[in-house]
Amino acid sequence: MAVALITGGSRGIGAAVARRLADEGHDVAITYASNAVAATEVLADVELRGRNAIAIRGDVAHEAHVIEAFDQTTTELGLPTIIVNNAGVLDTQGPLASFTAERIQRICDVNVVGAMLVAREAVRRLSTRLGGPGGVIVNVSSAAARFGSPNEYVDYAATKGAIDTLTVGLATETAREGIRVSAVRPGLIDTDIHASGGMPDRIERLKDRIPQGRGGTVDEVAALICWLASDDASYTTGAIVDVAGGR
Repeated sequence: MAVALITGGSRGIGAAVARRLADEGHDVAITYASNAVAATEVLADVELRGRNAIAIRGDVAHEAHVIEAFDQTTTELGLPTIIVNNAGVLDTQGPLASFTAERIQRICDVNVVGAMLVAREAVRRLSTRLGGPGGVIVNVSSAAARFGSPNEYVDYAATKGAIDTLTVGLATETAREGIRVSAVRPGLIDTDIHASGGMPDRIERLKDRIPQGRGGTVDEVAALICWLASDDASYTTGAIVDVAGGR
């Protein structure tokens, strides 16, 4: 079985992916920014499933941290051939006119620069053209890339639009190098990211806009990510798949 590296794997979608990949027989490395307690809980869950796991503290916006995450994973578990590019941040809801330059910079640094650094490092190690074994990158985008999140998170939505473009371009670039690149676009999913944006009841407030009439779960998103990472998706690359209840 493979080794998986999941950025932002201590909670939410990333943690659900770690558990599901462990269920499927993979060893797992997760990165986390600050919540060591949550990261430790994910490791315990993975190990209960009989798989090896490590947690690496770091910020994907820093190149050295990204390189260290790949190096440490390779040293302790083996070369990761499943990369789940999940780490991301947002800030308090509001119109773009209210955002500071510092806020915009931080969100772009993590959500765009960080994702590109992770993808770049994966390609450097996995590309068959460069001597690697091949592998899979699954990027976590957002339905916000389609809607723009007006008066809420236009900056976050813009970064997820960049992830969609990265997915399409990199998939084409690496299609003959043994690497598949796809993305998922979650809609309103029940995670604590809504509370971090100042609106813990956001799903309840907006659920009537969703054709299925409810928010999604992290396990529903994780199921799709793990399928895209599996051999069952061997002819799927460049795909951007919505998990948004029909919205």
